[in-house]
This record gives sequence, C-alpha cells and structure tokens, in this order.
Amino acid sequence: MTTSTDGRVSAGRTVTGVWKGGYHCTIQAGSFDIEVDEPVEVGGTDLGPQPTDLFLSSVASCFLLALSHAARKRALDVDGISVEVTGRYDGLRFSAVHVRALVGVPDSELDRLVEAAERVCYVTNTLRTGVTLTTEAVAARP
Repeated sequence: MTTSTDGRVSAGRTVTGVWKGGYHCTIQAGSFDIEVDEPVEVGGTDLGPQPTDLFLSSVASCFLLALSHAARKRALDVDGISVEVTGRYDGLRFSAVHVRALVGVPDSELDRLVEAAERVCYVTNTLRTGVTLTTEAVAARP
C-alpha cells in the first residue's frame, strides 16, 4: 500500500457508500450491500446497524476470526469461540474498546492463542498503532 503526495491511500481495501436519505445509507463492501442507519430515537429509521455498531462489529469479527486462524495453525480442537466487544463513549468518539473472548480451548493454550490472534488481527492492530486519517470532499456535478 502506498500513499500519494496528497495523502490519499492508493492501494488496499475500499468500500463505497451512497446516502439514501435521513440517516440511512448503503455501504458496498466487496459483493455485499450493508444497510446502515441510526435508531428511531435519534432520528433514524432503524433499517440497519448504526455506524458505531459496525465499528465494534469489525473489531469483534476480525478478532474472532484471528482466534480461529491461530487455533487452526496450532491444530487445536476448539469447542466454540465467541466475543463481546464494548466501546466506551467519550463525547463523539470511543475512548476505550474492550474485547472479551470466550474460547473453548484448554487453559494451558489460551494465553498463547490470544497472543497469536493479536499478532494477526488487522483491526485491533490498526487501533493499537493508530492510523493516518485524511478526508477529501469533491463537489458532485450532475
């Protein structure tokens, strides 16, 4: 992945979004359309998860799959994996994100498995090390 002289990322993963009105939009991620909205109590129509839930879902799904990958690499028999991810609001951002994983492996394997998952989880690695965020707006022309 490289960054152009104007700060835009020129290689990697890209998703696109289209506004549907109000707080509703559709995000296209690969071959999947994801409906995103806000709850009714804050002015949305509740047609999909809110953006902060998708953010936490990204953390949960990536770490869960990283645990599964690490277990498979170690040829461990796993009796289920589940995760719960909680974000603590601090104004207009999360000040903390907590991942709680319930992993069906022997206690003697758990710490090494989590360490291996932490090494390969893209989303949690991004959050731990930070990321350069840039924004750009271009006038839409009919």
